[in-house]
Amino acid sequence: MRAAKLRVLGAVLGVAGIWGLLAGGCASEQEKRGKELYAHYCMHCHGENGRQNEGFNWSSMPDPKPKDLSNKSEMSTFKDEDVFNTISRDMKDTSPGGDKIGDDDFAVPTMPTFKYTLSEDEIWAIVGYVRTLHGMKLEFNVEERKKQLADAVKTAQDKFEQAKQAYEAAEKRASEEAEKKSAALKKDVDVDESAYAKEQAAMAQAKKELDAAQATLAYFSTRPGKGLNVARPDLTLKPEQSVALAEVGKRLYANKYGCNGCHSLAGEGGKVGPALDRAGFRLNGTWIYRWVKNPQGMKPETRMPALGLSDADAKAVTMYLATLRAPKAEEAAPPTAKPAS
Repeated sequence: MRAAKLRVLGAVLGVAGIWGLLAGGCASEQEKRGKELYAHYCMHCHGENGRQNEGFNWSSMPDPKPKDLSNKSEMSTFKDEDVFNTISRDMKDTSPGGDKIGDDDFAVPTMPTFKYTLSEDEIWAIVGYVRTLHGMKLEFNVEERKKQLADAVKTAQDKFEQAKQAYEAAEKRASEEAEKKSAALKKDVDVDESAYAKEQAAMAQAKKELDAAQATLAYFSTRPGKGLNVARPDLTLKPEQSVALAEVGKRLYANKYGCNGCHSLAGEGGKVGPALDRAGFRLNGTWIYRWVKNPQGMKPETRMPALGLSDADAKAVTMYLATLRAPKAEEAAPPTAKPAS
């Protein structure tokens, strides 16, 4: 379809024809970026072509195994937004009694979220590339989405300015009224703040909405963890508290954040990241906490995504990893010398 349009536009040899060519170039650039992001963050589990047992980590992962992204008959049943929401979501605790999981919620712990690692634009680029793996194209209008976000900021800005003007006018009236009373009574009279409390509250709400709209627009093109400073945690706990919290962390490790999809313990689990059997010896607690909160803040090109751990969850996982203190593997015994013949 695109080729046919370009032929028609090319026949016209006008500005529209040039724009059509440029648009094709932008699409190719977007696809290239999606391919690069997929190769860095997805290929080790999903494989170069999206096929099962193609990624080097596929066979090491616990069930359920990664979906076959090359299967058009199945993948075509998902909307672009469905694929996006799978890649960009909040992780769910799948433990008994854990988070409430709805029928439409995707809750496979070993499939990480990239909501806290990549910008929205980058995630759409991955969705677009995933579509090519099963012979489809992205239909979602990303540029229109960006325009809507920009329009939302403009609307929120206008609303805030109107609320601010109303507040300032009401405050001015209250001040003038206090001055009149003061002159009449020949003594100081306090400004009646209740006279403009409604306008002040409306301005505060409008400012909150403006901040939210600006943050959403910023997230569209900026990685959420960029510039994020993780505060140093207080890991001082009583022994019984550490034990209880480590048990919580153990559950979260496997059932919410799917760490076993990329890391192994006692030979079981993925092989994207290092084995964690001796994490309690090798890693400092503060380092672990900061790492699981924002890996890219410490190593920008790491494959490990930020999984949206709350402070409490990060502390629990840190406590659990601190308990992993397996002994060193015994060195292989030297070969026995053969007796002289």
